[in-house]
Amino acid sequence: MNEKNIFIKKTTYRILGFVFAMLILSIVVFYFARLAPGDPLQSFYGDSVESMTAKELQAARVRLGLNEPIFIQYIKWIENAFHGDFGLSLKYKIPAMSVVSPLIGNTLVLGGTAYILMFIMAVLLAVACAVNEDSVFDRLICKTGTVSYYVPPFWLGILLVLIFSINFKWFPSSGAYDVGKANDIINRIKHMVLPLVVMIMSHLWYYAYMIRNKLLDEVRKDYVLLAKAKGLKKSEIMWKHCLRNALPTIVNIMAISIPHVLSGTYIAEAVFNYPGLGSLSIESAKYHDYNLLMLLVLITGFLVIFSSIIAKTINEIIDPRMKETEVSAWQK
Repeated sequence: MNEKNIFIKKTTYRILGFVFAMLILSIVVFYFARLAPGDPLQSFYGDSVESMTAKELQAARVRLGLNEPIFIQYIKWIENAFHGDFGLSLKYKIPAMSVVSPLIGNTLVLGGTAYILMFIMAVLLAVACAVNEDSVFDRLICKTGTVSYYVPPFWLGILLVLIFSINFKWFPSSGAYDVGKANDIINRIKHMVLPLVVMIMSHLWYYAYMIRNKLLDEVRKDYVLLAKAKGLKKSEIMWKHCLRNALPTIVNIMAISIPHVLSGTYIAEAVFNYPGLGSLSIESAKYHDYNLLMLLVLITGFLVIFSSIIAKTINEIIDPRMKETEVSAWQK
C-alpha cells in the first residue's frame, strides 16, 4: 500500500471517527437533558403554565414535540439537525442557531486570545525555569505558580473586580463592550483584560510546569552533553534543540488543554457577565432549554474533537517518526 492510499484511508477513518464521536455525544446529551428534573414548558410559557388545564398542558407538549418517546424525539431532532435546523429555543422562542450565532464570536475571541497568550507565556516561563533549574528563581516561580493554580477562578474574578473596577475604576466589570461601542476595538480590549487575567492565572502554571518537566527530560539526554562539549550556551541549547524536540509534547498539551480553556472561558463569562457561549450554556441548563443546550454542547464537542485531530496531524508533520509508525501500522 503506497503512502497516498494510506493517507486517504487514514483521513477517511478520522472523519468517520469524528462523525461517530459527535453522534454519541448528541445521543448522551439529548437523553440526559430530557431525563433531568424540571419542566421545559415553564421556560416556554413562563408562569402562565401554572394556570393551564390538563388539556392545555397536553396540547402544549404536543406543540413542542415533548409528548413522544425520547427515542422518537431524538430521531426527529437529528433529521432536522442535518438540515441545519436545531430547533426552537424554549426561552427565547426563536431558532436556537439565531440565539447562538451573535455570541460565538465573543467566546472565540476571548478563549482564543487567552489560549494564545497562555501558551506563549507558558513556553517562556518553562524555558526560564528549565535554564535556571533549582535556582531561587525556579523555586520561587514553582511555589508561586502552584498557589495561583489552586486559587478558585470565581474568587479571583470577584477580587479583580473589587480592586480594578470598583476601587481604581481602570477596567469595566462586565459585558463585552460599552453601549454603542461594539466596533470600538480598544473598548472591547478593556472589557477583556480582567477575564483574560483570570483565565491565564488559572491555567498558566499547570501547562508551564508540564512543559518545564519535558524540557528537563531533554536536558538530561546525550545530545545535550554533546552540544555542551561543543561550547554551546545552555540557553542556546534549550531554544535550538530541547524546545524543538519537545514540540510534539507541547502540541499534545495544547490539544488536551482545549476543554480546560473552554471551561475557563465559560467560568470567566459567568463571573464577568461576558456575553458568550458560556453564560448562555448556564442559562440554557437553568431554564431547561433543550434545543439551545444541545447546540451549545455540539459546538463545544466539535471544537474539542476537531482540535485533537488537528494536533495529531501537526505532530506527524513535526515528528517524522510518528508518521513512519503510522505508515507501518496501516501497512500491517
